[in-house]
Amino acid sequence: MKKLNTYILAFLTLALTASCYEGIDPITQVDPGPDAGAPIVTIEKPVDGFQIQVADLVTSTPIEFKAEDDIELTSVVVELDGDVIASYNSFLDYRIFNEEFVYDNITTGDHFITVTATDIAGNTTSVTNNFSKQPPYTPEYQGETFYMPFDGSYTELVTVTDAEEFGAPSFAGEARVGSNAYAGTPDSYLTFPTDGLLANQFSAAFWMKVNATPDRAGVLVIGPPDSANPDAQNNRTSGFRLFRENAGGMQRFKLNIGTGSGEAWFDGGAAADVDPTLDEWVHLAFTISESQATVYINGQVVTQNSFSGIDWTGCDILSIMSGAPRFTGWGHNADQSYMDDLRLFNIALTQNDITELIANSDQVFKLAFNGSYTESFSDQDCTEVGNPGFSSDAFEGSSAYQGATDSYLTFPTEGLLNEEFSAVFRYKVNATPDRAGVLVIGPEDTANPDAQNDRTKGFRFFRENAGGMQRFKLNVGSGSSDSWFDGGAAADVDPTIDQWKQMAFTISGTECVVYIDGQVVSQNAFAGVDWTGCDIISIMSGAPRFTGWGHNSDASLMDDLKIYKKALTQAEIQAML
Repeated sequence: MKKLNTYILAFLTLALTASCYEGIDPITQVDPGPDAGAPIVTIEKPVDGFQIQVADLVTSTPIEFKAEDDIELTSVVVELDGDVIASYNSFLDYRIFNEEFVYDNITTGDHFITVTATDIAGNTTSVTNNFSKQPPYTPEYQGETFYMPFDGSYTELVTVTDAEEFGAPSFAGEARVGSNAYAGTPDSYLTFPTDGLLANQFSAAFWMKVNATPDRAGVLVIGPPDSANPDAQNNRTSGFRLFRENAGGMQRFKLNIGTGSGEAWFDGGAAADVDPTLDEWVHLAFTISESQATVYINGQVVTQNSFSGIDWTGCDILSIMSGAPRFTGWGHNADQSYMDDLRLFNIALTQNDITELIANSDQVFKLAFNGSYTESFSDQDCTEVGNPGFSSDAFEGSSAYQGATDSYLTFPTEGLLNEEFSAVFRYKVNATPDRAGVLVIGPEDTANPDAQNDRTKGFRFFRENAGGMQRFKLNVGSGSSDSWFDGGAAADVDPTIDQWKQMAFTISGTECVVYIDGQVVSQNAFAGVDWTGCDIISIMSGAPRFTGWGHNSDASLMDDLKIYKKALTQAEIQAML
């Protein structure tokens, strides 16, 4: 009987198993085929060139990445500055792995993150993104209340506050200033609370590369809600609306401002047109005072008129790159253009102020000499030779550079050398010694190591006695030879008069110009500079690369040294006076 029951149980098990698989094809192993290549790795955060700028000395950053392979992943390793911070060898989906986490202990300075993925065949892919933790931001301009550089984040740096994102705004992968810019996408924009931004005077300035699609859009809007038209808001009695519209293929920029009881229009007509087919960055700015509003394009007035002053009633949010949500009644929605370097002010900027903003967008080097020799953009210290000092007699800030015998500064030229070059600084001359190097970028003269004087590359800006005056001269190397820019008596400074002077010179592919206090003292045609072998800049001495004629250390005072990657115009130099 026991044996019979066993047979029956086996039969029932077989029958049930067969019924479970009825209508289902049997499982067949499928050959995945040969491995077609190495894994694909994408780092989503931090984006390459991302800059963290927060008040904390040590902070954190989100890390987000994706690794995928056509057959099977076996390991993924995450490194920060060469040290492993995470590793994975077990995956729910053996072909695609998405991961995100927050990493702490990000210190001030440059960093790099590397994600390495390996597949079952031993193929390896590594991807690296560079980012940096910048020192806390200090407003650079009078009245500056808001600064958003868009360098990989939507963080406003004065208050260290993130904008609120709507839709899917993006980044351009290019920039007019810094490492990245805002890239508009359909139905996407940013908003920011207006606390601390609204005053009787107001200015905005930014760079924009116009995309004519869509053919109309809101750019910057601070306006009140329109409760009567919630889906097509258009209450223009307070705040402002800066927007663009098609004008015969051009894009025309217009400003509307609410005065409380009414509105005022600032429409420059064709003067306010930008050609979107040129694919170039354009600087836009507008200013509002108690009696007048002005719109500028590339520093030029395109519309200006008087009005009774702005009313801010109900204006609690700023919209960036869209009219939404407060200015959509006429179809001024999301802008798909690029925007960069957005700044707001609680003063009405002058035209000179705006001209200086434009010039400073090309600034690549700044030494303020306020108790240190730290360059502002790189946060890197100059190399001190001898015993340079500081003077409390500063043109700006707390102190200035004080020259001393056999003393000067050097700094690497990486990132400073371009086809165009400008330097601007404040200077108070000391006629002892009676000749000195002031700024020099030149090649090493290996044939004369103790009296170097190879003038075929780079430049030499220096001074010499001229009948009791100090005469400033510029020498620039074009490769096989050198060119002189000597203004004679026009380039003289009286050392007996205790006063700060603005010194400047510009180099382009066609000419060089020397300025003193904004006035041209020497100008001539020139074939263009050759930078071969020019790896250091010497500050307040000709040493070590320009000593053959005795242009050694300068005992004068220097302040506020700035270098630009373009040949500044006279108007831009005068705007800095």
